[in-house]
Amino acid sequence: MSDGVLAIPAFVLRNLADKLYEKRKNAALEVEGIVKQLAVAGDHDKISAVINVLTTEFTYSPQANHRKGGLIGLAAATVGLTTEAAQHLEQIVPPVLNSFSDQDSRVRYYACEALYNIAKVVRGDFIVFFNQIFDALCKLSADSDANVQSAAHLLDRLVKDIVTESDQFSIEEFIPLLRERMNVLNPYVRQFLVGWITVLDSVPDIDMLGFLPDFLDGLFNMLSDSSHEIRQQADSALSEFLQEIKNSPSVDYGRMAEILVQRAASPDEFTRLTAVTWINEFVKLGGDQLVPYYADILGAILPCISDKEEKIRVVARETNDELRAIRADPAEGFDIGAILSIARRQLSSEWDATRIEALHWIATLLARHRSEVLSFLDDIFDTLLRVLSDPSDEVVLLVLEVHACIARDAPHFRHLVVFLVHNFRVDHSLLEKRGALIIRRLCVLLDAERVYRELSTILEGEADLDFASMMVQALNLILLTSSELSDLRDLLKQSLVNAAGKDLFVSLYSSWCHSPMATLSLCLLAQAYQHASSVIQSLGEEDINVKFLVQLDKLIRLLETPIFAYLRLQLLEPGRYIWLLKALYGLLMLLPQQSSAFKILRTRLKTVPSYSFGGDQFKRTSSGNPYQILHQMPSGSHIMEDGERNHDTGNAHNGINFYLRLQQFERMQQQHRMHSKSEMQSRNSTSSTLSQEVQRPEEHRRPASVSEIIRPPSRSSWRGSGQSQP
Repeated sequence: MSDGVLAIPAFVLRNLADKLYEKRKNAALEVEGIVKQLAVAGDHDKISAVINVLTTEFTYSPQANHRKGGLIGLAAATVGLTTEAAQHLEQIVPPVLNSFSDQDSRVRYYACEALYNIAKVVRGDFIVFFNQIFDALCKLSADSDANVQSAAHLLDRLVKDIVTESDQFSIEEFIPLLRERMNVLNPYVRQFLVGWITVLDSVPDIDMLGFLPDFLDGLFNMLSDSSHEIRQQADSALSEFLQEIKNSPSVDYGRMAEILVQRAASPDEFTRLTAVTWINEFVKLGGDQLVPYYADILGAILPCISDKEEKIRVVARETNDELRAIRADPAEGFDIGAILSIARRQLSSEWDATRIEALHWIATLLARHRSEVLSFLDDIFDTLLRVLSDPSDEVVLLVLEVHACIARDAPHFRHLVVFLVHNFRVDHSLLEKRGALIIRRLCVLLDAERVYRELSTILEGEADLDFASMMVQALNLILLTSSELSDLRDLLKQSLVNAAGKDLFVSLYSSWCHSPMATLSLCLLAQAYQHASSVIQSLGEEDINVKFLVQLDKLIRLLETPIFAYLRLQLLEPGRYIWLLKALYGLLMLLPQQSSAFKILRTRLKTVPSYSFGGDQFKRTSSGNPYQILHQMPSGSHIMEDGERNHDTGNAHNGINFYLRLQQFERMQQQHRMHSKSEMQSRNSTSSTLSQEVQRPEEHRRPASVSEIIRPPSRSSWRGSGQSQP
């Protein structure tokens, strides 16, 4: 028989296992007295034997009452040891901790009670078991039994008091344990963890801020908890840490920035708002530490600029502005390629505000680090080109500014215009809806003459003739109506007297030939009225179709606008501007008489005076009809262009060979005629094939006899309409 059994009377051992609590309690008091006597005698071997009996015979017994008695006995033994209990804790504490996972809730309850009494005695010596105790308490905080939970809370408060006053607590050993449990979803465990974080952070000697990256994500995870109390506790803890960060000279911003970036994309609004608020403070405080993380931060902030929650949008926009105002250098770790990649990805966002800010970032980087950005141009250029089709006008205008900045270099300019024409070719609706906006803005940003020359060069060799015609008509309308192109119009008006104007006229003419009406408009703008008349005379029956008449209608109405005021004023001198009159009468002859355009032009021509207001005296035409002037040209003279008479029958004027231009126009129109015939034949062929497919079942009918085929028509079928019967 062991010394422990001999030291404890049999009735005490029997009462320790009794089902009645009072008997177990009295037996525990006996154990306390026995251990106290042994401690006074200094007989620690017998004390160990007593503890061993309580452990093996009771706490590990299959009988629940034995386990309860063993736990209360161990607590009593610790009380009996008082100041000498520390040397026996290795025996006492483990069986108590083991009982925390007992299947019987009453055993778990008594385990809490026992450890509470043990902790009160040993206080600081208890810390060596802190991690095991913390683990046990974490589980008990979510216990299914309310009494066990209550007992665990009492024990938890005591342990917190002991830890806060102890100088032996190791935060380094505790943090891994805390980190492992931060993503637990149980609300009781979450409250337990936040409580410990708050308590430890309040201890001056414990640097919880230094370990914040280890459990920051878990705290943010709690912000979306279904329990308002847990959300509030987590938010309170985070607010306290943020305040400490503001006051701390040394903070690990980098690791926490990675966590905040992820949490800024949380589906929970409160979590997003808190994350963005933290990021905002980090951008203000982080300095050089955050430079390598700018791309990740930007990737989190740009989507939040379009958040449905206004508070998030405000903070995100402020953060974005702060970030863009920082002039970081690539030598400091500022990754331009990563920033551009984020901006490019956000250009696909469904929200206008995000796409706009992404473009602002690209524009800012181009302004500050042009050469570095151009080195990444292959990665972003196609995306920037696709944004030209964006549904938002503001986005399109902004991306055009970015393109204009890139297009300072000739190859990039050419690439931009080629792609723009390609986009218009594959999406005609883009040309109709946004073409004017895009072209006008490009003309402002990149010089109108340069843009129009490049477009003309591309369209001159365009294989899709229908598209070329449509595109030229659109460009012509923009040229005639846009205020941004007034300088270009003024230059074209000088085509007959100015080398620069002549060069521009010839450059545009080569592609304007795709559209007769655009060609006529260009001639009227350049005051090449004789050539305009020649173009009109060259038009054939096939050219005057519905599309042509629609374009002609537009031109007639444009002639009444302020842009063509100079042309209308020239009609005051019909004797000088004979070819202008002939061109306008030519247009009048092409218009249906019932059309509104015919009436507009005829009304205008009726106002042409019978007197020519040229020089200081009036010159009256031979009749009231100014068109009669055309028949009064001096014999042997040849009027090259209005306002100038030249007896030389050559075909060049100020370097413009109008004869060759007319041939160029006629060749281009011949291509369009052939193309139209080819399309018509193709449609007819398709229609014929479909018709044959429909009629194929008729092939089984009886074939007509030869006599039926060659039978002459009856006499009645020869009679014309109105012919009487014989």
